[in-house]
Amino acid sequence: MRRSMKIATASVALIGLIALAGCTTDPNVAPPDGTGAPTEDGGANEWFDQELFDTQMAQREVVPEGPEDEPYLQYIDAEMVDTSQYASPGAKKACFANASISNPWRQTGWITMNQQLQVLQEQGVISEMETRDAQDSDDTQIADIDYFISEGDCDVFIISPNSTAAMTPAVERACETGKPVIVFDRGVETDCPVTFIHPIGGFAWGIDTAQFLIDNLEEGDKVVGLRILPGVDVLEQRWAAAEYMFEEAGIEAVDYFTGADPAEIKSIISDELATGDVAGIWMDAGDGAVAAIEAFEDAGVDYPVMTGEDEMSFLRKWKETGLTGLAPVYSNFQWRTPLLAVQKIFAGEEVPKEWVLPQVPIEAGELDQWLEANEGMPDGHYAKFGGENLPGYPEVWQERQIP
Repeated sequence: MRRSMKIATASVALIGLIALAGCTTDPNVAPPDGTGAPTEDGGANEWFDQELFDTQMAQREVVPEGPEDEPYLQYIDAEMVDTSQYASPGAKKACFANASISNPWRQTGWITMNQQLQVLQEQGVISEMETRDAQDSDDTQIADIDYFISEGDCDVFIISPNSTAAMTPAVERACETGKPVIVFDRGVETDCPVTFIHPIGGFAWGIDTAQFLIDNLEEGDKVVGLRILPGVDVLEQRWAAAEYMFEEAGIEAVDYFTGADPAEIKSIISDELATGDVAGIWMDAGDGAVAAIEAFEDAGVDYPVMTGEDEMSFLRKWKETGLTGLAPVYSNFQWRTPLLAVQKIFAGEEVPKEWVLPQVPIEAGELDQWLEANEGMPDGHYAKFGGENLPGYPEVWQERQIP
């Protein structure tokens, strides 16, 4: 796997085959054949990167620095950078090139980001945020960034890249303006931005989920991996880590690409159950988790040990069924961090060069706490969204008031 600074980041709920949440879709990656069929080929996983695996394994255990009650301002293993060159008074105009708001994860984050924007506008930090939505298109986002550059009145560029390689030159052009550039959620192949903000990464997700299944299963048990899309680095890294650990532990694992289609998920699980016991379900995103659980109900067999995500639909079904579960998290609260970074940069305060945010799963003992905290939120909401202290809470998120 090609290594870059630039770990793609995000948990996702897929709408169609291209509407990914926090993932980097690299157009140079040729996806495997056989969507809807097992992807095992008996060979080494080309996405496995031992160095990155080890780094993210260790970062999971690091106590983050920063305010204890503000995880969106915390950071792990940070190299701080001097931003004094950007220090200046007065409200600043932010220009945000967003990959999309095409799925519930990104919509939840977008709502949170706009509520944070209100606070900073009232404080006189940001005058306005002009936003262009690329609707999951590399070409559109490149044009959006170039528009902002030619417009000439952006004080700071915020970019959530649609893909890694394709977006790198446009990000570099933004850096060449001399204005600060903040990249978040998805990475690029340059270190020119002032800061790159993301949760720990895909390998951390894979480690957390695989270890949970291993701890709750026996050697020789079968796990079915349900994966939403091939060729997306953060998703591929999740499975690469899990597959590696399953093999080491003697767990039989087979994986399928589902497109997050509930009917496809049910069909896959039904076929697997018809051929033998399925002890565990592993998912690289929570979308479709309920369909997987319903397939066990339809078959009249015991629930599996299962990992989903902190999406409310899975948390509620987990509680209802009492199954042995874990909800990995791809911290949605990161959508607040870029705007708070703007505040710090123009105040001349140090910020992390690579701003690694905490990424802590929801365990069974915390399930009731997170269900109660998010009571009334829609199924597509993410429990650890981190916007509880923002104006409009909880109604704006309950009503999905998307700007």
